[in-house]
This record gives sequence, C-alpha cells and structure tokens, in this order.
Amino acid sequence: MTTSTPHKYYEVYGKLTKSKGHEQFEWSHSYSKVFKPTTPYNASGMFMYFSNYNVEVRDRVKCISATEGVPVSTQWEASGYYYPVQVAQYGLSHYSKNLSEPPPKRKVLEDGNTFTAKWQVPKGAYIRRNYDSAKLTHVLEFNSRDSAGISLRLKQGTDLVLSFDLRFLSMNGSLTLFLEDRDRSQTFPVSFTCSSVLVEAHNASGSYSTIYGMGNCQSWNRLTRDLHIDLVKGHVLSGRGKKLSRTKLRVHHLLLKGNGQLDNLTLASSNHMDMFYSSADWLVVHQDSSGGWPIGVKRKIASGRADLDPGWYSAMGQGQAMSLLMRAFYRSGKPHYLEAALKGMQPFSKSSTEGGVRAYFMNQYPWYEEYPTVPPSFVLNGFIYSLIGLYDVVSLAPPNQVGDAQLLFDQGMHSLKKLLPLFDTGSGTVYDLRHFTLGLAPNIARWDYHSTHINQLLLLSTIDSDPILTNVAERWISYMSGKRAAHN
Repeated sequence: MTTSTPHKYYEVYGKLTKSKGHEQFEWSHSYSKVFKPTTPYNASGMFMYFSNYNVEVRDRVKCISATEGVPVSTQWEASGYYYPVQVAQYGLSHYSKNLSEPPPKRKVLEDGNTFTAKWQVPKGAYIRRNYDSAKLTHVLEFNSRDSAGISLRLKQGTDLVLSFDLRFLSMNGSLTLFLEDRDRSQTFPVSFTCSSVLVEAHNASGSYSTIYGMGNCQSWNRLTRDLHIDLVKGHVLSGRGKKLSRTKLRVHHLLLKGNGQLDNLTLASSNHMDMFYSSADWLVVHQDSSGGWPIGVKRKIASGRADLDPGWYSAMGQGQAMSLLMRAFYRSGKPHYLEAALKGMQPFSKSSTEGGVRAYFMNQYPWYEEYPTVPPSFVLNGFIYSLIGLYDVVSLAPPNQVGDAQLLFDQGMHSLKKLLPLFDTGSGTVYDLRHFTLGLAPNIARWDYHSTHINQLLLLSTIDSDPILTNVAERWISYMSGKRAAHN
C-alpha cells in the first residue's frame, strides 16, 4: 500500500489581488503559467512562450560547447551529449527573445580596420592589422611569443555577451576573459583554448579557472559566448555551486596568448540571433541521410518496459528542429535550411518498428512519437510539438516544395481531436497513454506539463477553429484552480 501526504494534495500557489476594491487570494494548484494567445500563431514569429525559456541555465545542461555553440545535455548521460530537442529549444528561445526584447547594447572593440583597441603589448610581442584574403577584410594579427600575453583592459559595465572571430597559427594559443565580481573583488578567468576538451574547471592555489576547448583552431572560428553562463557552468563543475549574480559581474580584461588572428571582437548585452543560427547550423550539419537527428543515448521508459537504444529519433525533436530551420530560412533566405527542414519530415512516414516515428492508435489513428517505443507510448506534448513543426513547414516553405507536410499535419490533427479525451483524468491530464499500451498505472502529468498541454491547444486553436481545442483547454485550465469532473 502506498500513501501520500495531505500537504502534497492541498499545496497551492497564488497571490493577493484587488478586485472591485476588495482584496482576494487568487490561487492555483500549479506554479506554471497559461499563456492565452492574443493573436493567431505566426510561423515566422515567436515560438509559443519560448521567450521565457533559458535553456542554458538548466541544471541538465553541462555547458554551451565552444566547438558547436549549442548546449551539451546530461539528462540521460552524465558525460554529456548533444540532444536535438535541447539544441532546437535553445535556438527557438533565442529567436523568440530577439523578437520580444529591446535591441541590445553593442560595442565593437576591434575589427582590424574601423575599430581599433588599445592593446597592451609586452616587449618581444607584436600586433599588426593586415588584410586577410580568406575573410576579405582587415584583421588583427597577434603574436605573444614568450611573454605573459597581450592584454586589453575593458570598461564596459555589465554587458557579458562576447562575440569574436578567431584562428590560431600556433597550437598552444588561448583567449582568456577575466571576469570581476565587484562585491568580493575577485577575478575569475574563463579561457578558450586549442584543445578537444569540452569544459574543465581548475583550482590552482584557491584561484578557480574555467577552460573551454575550441577544437581545431587553425581555421576561422566564430564564437558567441554568454560569459556569465560560461563562468556559472565552470563553478558548478568545480563544486562551488552557481550563485554568481550576473549584475555584479563585469569583464575586467582580455588576454591573448600564442600566434593568431582576431576579428569582430564585440561585447554586447545579448546576441540572440548568433545563438539562434548556431542551433540552425548544428541541425544542418548533424542531420543524417534519413532526414533524422539521431539521439545517441539510451532512453529508459516505463521502468525498462519500453527502452530505446542509441540512435532513435524523436518526433518532438524533428518537429522543433523543423520549426527552427523554417525560421532560419525565413530570416536568411538560405536554401540549405529549407532543405534540412523538408528532409526532417521523412521519419514521419516511417513506422517506429522500422526506425521512424509513426505509430497508430488502435491501428487507425496515426501518431508521431516523441519516444518511438514498441509498443507505442503516445506522449501528448511531443506529438503536438511535431504538429507545430509540420505547420511551420506548410506556412513558410514555397508552395511547390511543401511535400507531405500538409497531409501529415491534417492526419495528425484528426488523430489529436479523436484522442484528446483519453488524456483527461477529470482532475488533470496524463503525460502519455502507457496505461493503455503497456498495462501500467497512468503516468499523471506534472502541473508544468499540464499547462504545456493547455498552451499547445490554445496555440492550435488560433489556426484551427474546431471548438474541441478551446473547450478541452478551458476545462483543463479549470483543473488548475481545483475544479473536478462530476462524479456519479
């Protein structure tokens, strides 16, 4: 026999508000928010409420890779791996922030031509500004030789997003930023080096440093780094925790070591579009010949009853990747983003048993599986994300290149409307239908997933007028404030 505490059941969240001159306590079982759309969903606009997402802050994100510019996940494997869902969410969140936030503050520090910084060059070292035929522009060439390094003192307040183009002509080069905590008068070095290391944290005589590897440095690399995030991830890795206030940090100075070239050194309050395109480019490079983004770790589902071996696809990952790639195509006009999004539909037409993501409920209703287990699991939120991805292709691709996107979307919407009642518990929702396919106890959705279900239905209701979407969403909203279905 299992028991649960009354505290768990009666726990509520809320605040005092004023209504008609009277104070009242507005409460809910859920700490999650419902975002009621005020305009129809726009496939080239913000992605749902992702402007509120901070993917890189999550505990299960080990760091942002300096070689790929995207998150490294530890959700199912502690050593870290690239998770296409997380990569796409990272890009979509920054795309959405770019639309919702005011323009960033931005200062170019050095570009080898128009903007030239006052570098401190020790004896024996040198800098010079030359024309680079590969970049077709002037760049800063530097060589620290045997000195302690070439430095640049910075006084840029609290702007902590650094962008630069860099390549080294020697194998032992590095670029180090020294961040200063103004309260404790400490400095924290964050270095980018020519190495294959993902991220390391060092402690030398009480002085902590964080090191990110850039891989092969002999080609030009474009890096955009949120230095606060880079420092926090290093502190977590060193066991020091992550309590470092962004507003109390500033970049004190920068140090170049080795022989190399630098261009477009820029400090800004944000650079969301660079981070967005890092995700888009990763998805283009890492898509396989079947159109999928394989997930390279084992996923254990339902206590081992339906495991997925490395190399599986996720319809949610495919859908969110398509949503991101279509926005990249819309903004840039570059055809390789469109081509990757169109290829991303291929696993939707292939069954889970054959390595795709398509399953059928009762051999009748097609469903695109977030976790393509056999037997199927029918996860709701991942399925709806895949539908949004298909809709984004239909909306933004040239009409003669849409392919099967409209058919796949229409079939999926038909299935959703038929199966929605199966996810309703009368007091909340279930995350999936494992109780039906695996004979297990229902997998009750946490309140944050419950609110995700609602937000997804409300989004779909702006592009499909069928009242079932709004009716179900409103009923599920009422569960969050204690309403329950009638009993006999």
